[in-house]
Amino acid sequence: MIDVIVLGGGFAGLSAAVRLVRRGARVTVLEARRRLGGRATAYRDARTGEWVDNGQHLMLGCYHETLQFLDTIGAADRVTRQARLEVPFVDPEGRPSTLACPRLPSPLHLLGGLLAWSALPLRDRLAALRIANPLRLAMRLAEAALADGDAGNPREGGPPNQAASGEVRPGETVEAWLVRHGQTPRLRQMLWNPLAIAALNQEPSRAEARYFSRVLGQMLASGVEGSAIVTPARPLHEMYAEPARAWLDAHGARVRTGAPATLVVKDGAVARVEAGGTTFRADAVVAAVPWHALPAVATGDIAPLRQMLDAAAGTASSPIVTVNLWVEGPALGAPLVGLPGRTIQWVFDKRAILGRGASHLSLVCSAADQVVGRSNEALIALAVREVSAALPAMRQNRVVDANVVRERRATFSLAPGQPARPSVTTEVKGLFLAGDWIDTGLPGTIESAVVSGHRAADRMAAGWRS
Repeated sequence: MIDVIVLGGGFAGLSAAVRLVRRGARVTVLEARRRLGGRATAYRDARTGEWVDNGQHLMLGCYHETLQFLDTIGAADRVTRQARLEVPFVDPEGRPSTLACPRLPSPLHLLGGLLAWSALPLRDRLAALRIANPLRLAMRLAEAALADGDAGNPREGGPPNQAASGEVRPGETVEAWLVRHGQTPRLRQMLWNPLAIAALNQEPSRAEARYFSRVLGQMLASGVEGSAIVTPARPLHEMYAEPARAWLDAHGARVRTGAPATLVVKDGAVARVEAGGTTFRADAVVAAVPWHALPAVATGDIAPLRQMLDAAAGTASSPIVTVNLWVEGPALGAPLVGLPGRTIQWVFDKRAILGRGASHLSLVCSAADQVVGRSNEALIALAVREVSAALPAMRQNRVVDANVVRERRATFSLAPGQPARPSVTTEVKGLFLAGDWIDTGLPGTIESAVVSGHRAADRMAAGWRS
């Protein structure tokens, strides 16, 4: 039996660990923090006693490998799936509307939803047709990837070409791509920009369009359910981290938290892992830590890793700020509401999402570079002001408590000119990588993390067979 150590207990590490156990490995997971989950976890609020996610994480129906992972660990019932995309919005003028996609074959369901969406004047709805050809190409490429059993990136490790990116020009930003394909300012404000910021965690004027094209293609290739929202129905640690731990325990794996680890490389191979005064030896290691943490984990003869470690160290990050508000009365009337054209882009009613164990609203600002440095008081005031202007019910609601969660390194930057993302394989014998930042072809999403974890496990197992 092969002994494998997995460094990191987030989506990437846990999905890799589960896959490796299923392939017959003896696995040890080492997580530096005292709770599993990485950047997708929860903490208990000291004042209210409620579990609060460290940021609202959403999935989509096209997250095939994530949903497969949840099913494997017995957590499929810990998410809520829409049957079709249906999202309420309040535009910058305060007018509410709902984008509801009918149950038609993809991509007609999206077109049908747009044509019926009252938030858009007719000229803006018709403008969506101008991007139909690039979307069809992206959809066909995603369908081909799904048929090959690889929803991520069939060209892992290689530079994306124009065709593989949905006719996206090299270095083209999301905004430039949308403008080139005739998408009007109103259409971009109400639809494409909120979707791009949510998926990429970067402003459309900065993020590369090829990643947005991949997301859209995957959504459309997966049918009407592919673009539907999948919401955690438990706090994040209960949604997947603890079920994964229970599954691993039940299948003979070891999971240690509060165990920051160091990977020692010698003579071009993994020599050992050291954590908490204990030395671990294994046939292989999966380093499933964030890009910014990896340079501090590897030590010893790291010359074969120098180019990759320098690229990781040189990769910029993009922050997310979440303001949590505890209010006296009802506010949303729905689990979530989009607020396009504002600093706060989304409001989530955790009571509607999690049930009786929660009583707060989570107000999310992705691509939060301009506000992450503001004080808690300023951020709370901004959130209250924007949500009260958009939602009449909030104007009569008293805020009884509030806090702010900053994830300064929530995701890696997708701006043109960033260092190349690495493959799951490395130049060090026995060392594999996993994480949302690995070259999956996807942005820094939960699905990218799980795809990388599965891919690292599969590549490792292929080496055993050879």
